Amino acid sequence: MQNKTHIMNSYDVTIIGSGPGGYVAAIRCAQLGMKTALIEKYSTLGGTCLNVGCIPSKALLDSSHHYDDAIRHFEDHGIEISGDVKVSLEKMISRKDQVVAQTTSGIDFLMKKNKIEVLNGFGSFKDANHVVITKEDGSSEEIETKNVIIATGSKPANLPFITLDKERVITSTEALKLKEIPKHLLVIGGGVIGLELGQVYRRLGSEVSVIEYMDRIIPTMDKAQSKELTKSLKKQGVKFLLSHKVSGLSNNGTEVTVTATDKKDKEVTVTGDYCLVSVGRRAYTDGLKAENVGIKINERGQVTVNEHLQTNISNIYAIGDVIKGPMLAHKAEEEGVFVAEILAGQKPHIDYNLIPGVVYTWPEVASVGKTEEQLIENKVAYKAGQFPMRALGRSRASGDTDGFVKILSDAKTDEVLGVHMVGARVADLIAEAVVAMEFRASAEDISRMSHAHPTYAEAIKEAALAATDNRPLHI
Repeated sequence: MQNKTHIMNSYDVTIIGSGPGGYVAAIRCAQLGMKTALIEKYSTLGGTCLNVGCIPSKALLDSSHHYDDAIRHFEDHGIEISGDVKVSLEKMISRKDQVVAQTTSGIDFLMKKNKIEVLNGFGSFKDANHVVITKEDGSSEEIETKNVIIATGSKPANLPFITLDKERVITSTEALKLKEIPKHLLVIGGGVIGLELGQVYRRLGSEVSVIEYMDRIIPTMDKAQSKELTKSLKKQGVKFLLSHKVSGLSNNGTEVTVTATDKKDKEVTVTGDYCLVSVGRRAYTDGLKAENVGIKINERGQVTVNEHLQTNISNIYAIGDVIKGPMLAHKAEEEGVFVAEILAGQKPHIDYNLIPGVVYTWPEVASVGKTEEQLIENKVAYKAGQFPMRALGRSRASGDTDGFVKILSDAKTDEVLGVHMVGARVADLIAEAVVAMEFRASAEDISRMSHAHPTYAEAIKEAALAATDNRPLHI
């Protein structure tokens, strides 16, 4: 069949990639009166986050949490179950798929509501004002556009000596649709993705071994959080090989063996039936043909942008995982809105220090602002206040007593510089810290606000009291 290319239409802005950054940018551009096109190579909108990332992993985390409660905690609450509690992984995966389908169809609705034209196919640059969309059948169409926003996201990274067969040696994408519960799941990487999916399968009965190069898990977060989460996950049966550098992997089709060296250069081997490689993600610009317009891409494969998220080509911008910074859906969303408003002539602002980070294990982990290690490194004089979740009536009532809230404030001004939490529902509680820091609150400001009793949020007030002048009420 002969390829046919024709000019399809002209737009004020074209967004390549429909993840949280891309589709939110499209909505904001449309709200601001721009004729907007959104290009997506897959058949469903929403990118990694909605299809094979944030949303499906939370669905499996919630399902596995219910099962874990049933076999480990129901009896404590006076709930007796006669007979065995059984897991249907197939039903769990099916429910996860339904959640994903509902969420992605919601994005379809938002595109129609905002009169955004969705163009299915692979978008690439012909030049700065023309984008070619290549369809699955090989045909293509060309559009004209005043501005372009690159929102092509990221893909799972890998180690150079590991072959991903996507059956036994898998990424997060395959871990979300396994046909069986692993007997022993090896997890290379102790970051967010590895820990969340590792906990899912640990709850369902897998032996789980996490192999991490650094001396602690979630190494970018506050050290106290790493320590607390390690302690909690160990209680749940997760095994950790910290300060272990993976040097090899063999896969015979039924068994995977990982070879690593510990900090004393001793070789260690671990064998399991599945291995999840979760060593981070890499910016995805493959096939974009950025060279056709001369867009600068750095040595890490990220698109280079200025403070306006503008590339070296004045009408082309980039947002989300494809540029520097933490690979977080909500960061991409903020950047999508930011660029839309820049294009509309407004003066938006993003404070990257106030973008929270969350790990959705149980207990959850959440952070915003500076860690204690960063303050020490930058020689900032600070006060620290910490309050344990076990001292809360609400935590004892629910049985979720692991964790703490830690507030770091400036030693002179008392302004809150960082808030770090581990515990039940801290993924939601961190928003209070973001609001407080956005308004440059002091620890004393938070300590004088009334917090409903009994709630997990009381730990924030108590940590603020501890940071203000070491006077928590309940310890």
